[in-house]
This record gives sequence, structure tokens and C-alpha cells, in this order.
Amino acid sequence: MKTATIVGILLIIVGIAGFAFGGFHYTHRKHDANIGPVHISHQQHKTVPIPPVLSGIALVGGIALVVVGARR
Repeated sequence: MKTATIVGILLIIVGIAGFAFGGFHYTHRKHDANIGPVHISHQQHKTVPIPPVLSGIALVGGIALVVVGARR
């Protein structure tokens, strides 16, 4: 397969995943204090949204790259 086709397929997958999930979530553990044998920490849950416009651009760009890769 050509490079343009492979990149196009990856962009299509990323675009579909962006529409399906809308973003990704992760957990960050933060250590607040270590006082002798006592350790105080907490977890933060963060969300990074993926805008639908960006997902659409990735999807359309991926389709265009697959078409261009197939013509060559």
C-alpha cells in the first residue's frame, strides 16, 4: 500500500473514533503531602474533548487521501 492510503485509513479511523467517543478521559494521581508515615494524595479525573469539527476534518481528509492513493 502507498503511504497516502495508509495515512488516509488512519485519519478515517481517528475521525470515526472522535465522533463515537467525543474525547478521551484519563486519571491523574496527585501527591499532596508526605508527613512522616502519612501520605496524602488524591486522584483527578480529566477529560480532553475532541470537537466534532476536528473529527469531520480528519474523516474528510482521510477519504481524500484514500482516493488520491488509489488513483496513483
